[in-house]
Amino acid sequence: MEGSFKIDKEMKSHRNIDFLPTTLKEVKALGWEQLDVILISGDAYVDHPSFGVAVIGRLLSNYGYKVAIVPQPNWQDDLRDFKKLGVPKLFFGITSGNMDSMVNHYTATKRLRSQDAYTPGGAMGFRPDYATTVYAKIVKELFPSTPVILGGIEASMRRLSHYDYWSDQLKPSILIESNADILVYGMGEKPILALAELLRSEENWRNKLFQFPQIAYVTEDSEIISSTHNHLILHSFEKEKENKRFYGENFALFEEESNKVHPKTLIQPYNHQYVVVNPPYSPLSEKELEDLSTFESMSYLPHYKYAKRGAIAAYEMIKNSITTHRGCFGGCSFCAISAHQGKFISSRSEESILKEVKLLTQRPYFKGHITDLGGPSANMYKMGGKDRALCKKCKKSSCIFPTICKNLQYNHLPLLSLYAKVAKISGVKKVTIGSGIRYDMLLADNQEVNERNGIDRYFRRLVEKHVSGRLKVAPEHTSIKVLEKMRKPSYEKFLLFLKKFNSYNAVVGKKQQLIPYFISAHPACTIEDMKKLARLTSKEHLLTEQVQDFTPTPMTYSTAMYYLGYDPYTNEKVYVARTLEEKRKQKKFFFKR
Repeated sequence: MEGSFKIDKEMKSHRNIDFLPTTLKEVKALGWEQLDVILISGDAYVDHPSFGVAVIGRLLSNYGYKVAIVPQPNWQDDLRDFKKLGVPKLFFGITSGNMDSMVNHYTATKRLRSQDAYTPGGAMGFRPDYATTVYAKIVKELFPSTPVILGGIEASMRRLSHYDYWSDQLKPSILIESNADILVYGMGEKPILALAELLRSEENWRNKLFQFPQIAYVTEDSEIISSTHNHLILHSFEKEKENKRFYGENFALFEEESNKVHPKTLIQPYNHQYVVVNPPYSPLSEKELEDLSTFESMSYLPHYKYAKRGAIAAYEMIKNSITTHRGCFGGCSFCAISAHQGKFISSRSEESILKEVKLLTQRPYFKGHITDLGGPSANMYKMGGKDRALCKKCKKSSCIFPTICKNLQYNHLPLLSLYAKVAKISGVKKVTIGSGIRYDMLLADNQEVNERNGIDRYFRRLVEKHVSGRLKVAPEHTSIKVLEKMRKPSYEKFLLFLKKFNSYNAVVGKKQQLIPYFISAHPACTIEDMKKLARLTSKEHLLTEQVQDFTPTPMTYSTAMYYLGYDPYTNEKVYVARTLEEKRKQKKFFFKR
């Protein structure tokens, strides 16, 4: 395969498997004198569609660019890992990996985690705190004239000023801190291809950045700002530091623009500079998703060099799963998905998904069990607004909270069709759904709506065929005031779902469990709320195993409330459990019986 390195007979594992090069020896074996792009990642290199750096690397390679990956470089020695492949013609691409490096490293109580799911053997210490910034600063110091492009969740959710929980500071855009040239936010396939072409063909590329969707950059040119149409100037970072109120106003504007079909360009002043965030591309169509797909060129394996270092837990969890769509219109306050992937759903075609399933069945490690067919939420495949003209007028964060929008098409029949077709493929013995289910879309009380959207049919099929003994859903809490701040449905709705789940179990002759996810110490949650949660969940004999303490992550509504102490939309004061001691006390109620 052009642009990838085939393992020779002397290499002990994954023989005859193609990977993108990671060493100078592999680059030379391809006959390349200089690379076009070098990608640096905080994760180990796993050649699978669920690992962002592998997707971007494969995509660029498929389009003819000479690409190499430097996974988990050592940032504490003489920096040889950053130098070993030389200088790329076009750019360095930098990401912390599939997770924010601070979430990867620390618990909600700021204790260092014992394992890293994206490193062989779960070993810690293979990436720095604030990995994207650390890597970018090193590269800009070593190669100051070579463009640096940031991407991934850590960069995406820090594209503007943001509250950082781990340092307890309001931080500037990651572009300011890292000295990087460009930031790609969200799912990066289209913008990275456009930027690669720009850097290949234009010497004065900086003057063209205002034309490119779904990127952010820094400029000192006020003329570019004045010539940018349909823009919104946010309060400066200096004003935000003087008064939290300005950050609150900025956050509300940012989130509302993120929810629109056609958002404005956002501009934030920093002394004599401006951070400019261009609007995103429109959600990808089925055809675009297919054109930009990389699964056919991937090995679905970790790089051979990890063979003796132990399993990569994140890979083991997803290696038998298939992504059907991206985006989420749930709008949960604490979740970064809608700000990163967008609230509008982009779904793959049945043909593309079935092709990937057939390829998966041919993998030597596949034993017949597909562990997930889903996305950020499992049951949003091919869903969206009935009338797009109405969607264009909307700036709400959720299409299903506090009630399901009348303009939402949430037909579950396409999912039923997909499940049935996947199950018939030779080599597939079982399909279970590992992604979270939005249970509030399975509770229609109108029979006509129910039948038209295949809701009961989907629910029964799910219980009968696609639950591996336990189904995980996320009621998150029992208190209505906390749930309202979370943008989640009432606990009573969850109990209706539980009753229906148990009823279907009885019908199909199974004894499966519902495992609820709960969060403690979310803004508005008090000790009394946790006492009530413990009492109510005990009454229903619910297993509170899947629980977590609220972790404020950059640029979410929940984090804004945590930092401000009030709701940025209403200015209403919100109780916040700030001390680690109170957070621990709240979490203990999950385990009291």
